[in-house]
Amino acid sequence: MWLIGALSSVVERLPYTQLVGGSNPSARTPLVWAAITSLIAIPTQAAEPSSRQGPVYVIPIQGEIQKGLVYIVRRGVKDALANHASALVLDMNTPGGEGEAMKEIMASVAKFEPADRTFTYVNKEAFSAGAFISASTREIWMSPGAIIGAASPVTLGQEGPKELPPKFVSAYAAIIRAAAEQNGHNPAVFDAMVNKQTGLRIDGREIVAKGDILTLTTQEAMQEVGRPPKPLLAAGVSPTLEKLISQNSGANCKVVRVEPTGFESIGRFIVSLSPLLLGAAFLFGYLEFKTPGLGIFGILAAACGLVFFFGHYIAGLSGYENLILIGLGLGLILAEFLLFPGTLLPGLGGLALLLFALLNTMADRYPRDPVLPTLGEITNPLVKLAWGFFGGLAAIILAARFLPETFLFRPFRLSVTSPSAPTPFPASIHVGSQGKAVTDLRPSGTARFGKQDLDVLTEGNFIPRGSSLRVDRVEGSVIHVRPVSSKGKKG
Repeated sequence: MWLIGALSSVVERLPYTQLVGGSNPSARTPLVWAAITSLIAIPTQAAEPSSRQGPVYVIPIQGEIQKGLVYIVRRGVKDALANHASALVLDMNTPGGEGEAMKEIMASVAKFEPADRTFTYVNKEAFSAGAFISASTREIWMSPGAIIGAASPVTLGQEGPKELPPKFVSAYAAIIRAAAEQNGHNPAVFDAMVNKQTGLRIDGREIVAKGDILTLTTQEAMQEVGRPPKPLLAAGVSPTLEKLISQNSGANCKVVRVEPTGFESIGRFIVSLSPLLLGAAFLFGYLEFKTPGLGIFGILAAACGLVFFFGHYIAGLSGYENLILIGLGLGLILAEFLLFPGTLLPGLGGLALLLFALLNTMADRYPRDPVLPTLGEITNPLVKLAWGFFGGLAAIILAARFLPETFLFRPFRLSVTSPSAPTPFPASIHVGSQGKAVTDLRPSGTARFGKQDLDVLTEGNFIPRGSSLRVDRVEGSVIHVRPVSSKGKKG
């Protein structure tokens, strides 16, 4: 209240003409209180916690890091962005794992915004690839007795772990240093976890000697170094994950835990088969087009397409909008063939939609990304699509060559042949042979020559049934006839 009184006194002393350009002191009061209210409201609103604070998303990094974990992290980050999460926390306890999966996880975590609200909670281990992923978050918290480090890349062989050549170690060291620099960590600390040739000295104090890989306990990660002093690595120690979240986001914040669904392993398998599924869909679509009616091949083509989409959906790569685009593209292509043949525009538009949807389904896209994917995002999908297309084309060529001769496809091949093929006529049928129309000729119909009924064709004239006919000429299996007498026979 003293602040309000002081502000009121100051404002009352100001010349009124400086405020509104008038000279009536009695009119100052509303303006004075409006100014005071405006000044007081600013710090008051800033001090109040936002009631619209988004949830905190917790993603587990548990056990060995494999490709299936990539799908869990990707799904969690995309859900967090879509729901405007206020923070992202990695609940970590891992001995390490695959390098490629690690890099994909780091790339997904780097997509989260706000970037300064990413945390790693080490409980109890963050070895090897786990240390790399920790470097991709802004703050690293540790539980009491936790360990982080030992991130030198190795390969597993029959004789156990084997160190990679120096050039590969240097490449991985650069990856972790870049992540550390981007998130405000000391890159030399993480470099010492990867490359044993560097060691680590800070202010003349040896943290780890050359020839050894850096591994830190919670107390070692919290030791203060440098000028001004600050923790070597960890931003803090928390006995539980819940305590960490409460300390950084408030006790009443909503926490969303991303749990493995069990479908991630299925999604991984389906994604690995995406070129094969695309090729099979092309092949079955071709066979459906070449056989009459809607049959088993159309169903198989649709099944391959749905399995392809389902696998990419549960892998966190695609949403329902791509399925809608695929359906719309196929609809336009069918309209080109069935309703507007030769117009080209519906077919080309449908093909463009179909290709865009297929590429967008396989691309790793996030809610805040631009509508059109970049070349880097679609490079891998383009390779898969090319493999699927050329694989399907090769299968179509083989199918066109060999399948019509098999017992399974022989009925379809025979059904293409006209069922009303003309019956071989006797050699006695020649130009000048006479017969009688068994049916009306409009202009084609049936005529009887002797004891045999044959299909005949007139020169565009109507000839009623019972009329006498004469063979005018024979072209292959087609018999052209004329009426014997035009009088009373032509209509």
